Amino acid sequence: MVVIVVAMAAMTLMVSLQVFWRYVLGSSIDSADEVSRLFFVWVIFLAIPHGIKYAVHVGIDLLIMNLSPRNKDRLFRLVSVASAVLMAAIFYAAWVATLDKWQELMPTLPISAGIYYVAVLICAAHSFVHLVLHAWLGSRIWEGRLS
Repeated sequence: MVVIVVAMAAMTLMVSLQVFWRYVLGSSIDSADEVSRLFFVWVIFLAIPHGIKYAVHVGIDLLIMNLSPRNKDRLFRLVSVASAVLMAAIFYAAWVATLDKWQELMPTLPISAGIYYVAVLICAAHSFVHLVLHAWLGSRIWEGRLS
């Protein structure tokens, strides 16, 4: 969570500095767009597993609300397994993309373009762990711990 907050603050600071530089000083920070985009990608992909942990994602629950508690839990576990499989596939694809892009540098920074995909790797691995726990222990695993 701390990394997410720091990255969000850094992104906000970079965008604010770019606006100041452009409209007050009449110049520009060459790497501002790239740096702010990098922080944005990292913030999003690091935050996704925290939503998955508590199952607070957006969903349509018209069908689910009409199921019995037992069937709700079965469906929750089934969807968790399917989502964990999807996260494993995303991890693999991100691994391949990271390796493919690692030698490329960003246009305005001496940093590998593969750094974008590292955030996806972390997201997929972290999400996979939460989804396996959901599938194994059910939907009430974090009940009462949401803060």
